Amino acid sequence: MAIDLLLKAIVLGIVQGLTEFLPISSTAHLILVPELLGWREEILNRLSFDVALHLGTLVALLAVFWRDWAVLIAAGLRSLATRSLADPNARLAWLLALATLPGAIIGALFQHQVETLLRSPLIIGIAMVGVAIVLAVVDRTSALSETEYDLGPVSAFAIGVGQAFALIPGVSRSGATIAVGLMAGLTRSAAARFSFLLSTPIIGGAIAKQFLDLSRQGVPSSEVPILVAGIVASAITGYAAIRLLLAYLRRRSLMPFVVYRVLLGILVIVLTLSGRLTAS
Repeated sequence: MAIDLLLKAIVLGIVQGLTEFLPISSTAHLILVPELLGWREEILNRLSFDVALHLGTLVALLAVFWRDWAVLIAAGLRSLATRSLADPNARLAWLLALATLPGAIIGALFQHQVETLLRSPLIIGIAMVGVAIVLAVVDRTSALSETEYDLGPVSAFAIGVGQAFALIPGVSRSGATIAVGLMAGLTRSAAARFSFLLSTPIIGGAIAKQFLDLSRQGVPSSEVPILVAGIVASAITGYAAIRLLLAYLRRRSLMPFVVYRVLLGILVIVLTLSGRLTAS
């Protein structure tokens, strides 16, 4: 049983690491994979395992972007002393802070309602298809000419609003933020880079809150290997997904992800309406 659970934790860690950063919705996949495979183990649905998976993705983000964050934080702090945003890195740091606000506020106010009311497979399927259509349109019609340093406050805030919508399972944090970034005229790779930088504080904040909740419950020592397996699998695959997507989007379009979202969304809708998937 322990080996079986360990393998399931690794599989879900891989799913989390890949789907958190590819624009295909990690929340949707983490709901659908156990449901389709009939995995009912309690530990896989506990807060401790959720924290482990997200901790792995945070490790992946910091492994890729720690130098960027060191530069951005230093530039932001200097701008407080100089009261100047002449440094592009200082400006980007404050734009990221501004863009973080919608997701942080909406998450704090409505996270529980979203998790209890919007986790049905039917909603996931509809969201998968709906966001796919948006991605297809903006990928084909946007200017794709600006970098993240060219963003203005309104566009940055709008990307943050997109991140807030990603609370809905099936939307995808990276999918929503990249879509709005493309609408703002960013290149595909710049939209992805801003999306990943933006996800760092929101994931970090969510983990900090979850750790506080978890500290009141405690974690049995027998579960530690399961959690470590999830962290490691999520971190390794998350790191690979970030690197691969950034490289891919420098030359290619989002259409493969659009096709995947549409096919999976239609499959989920069909299985739900036929009774093969049940609302959770």
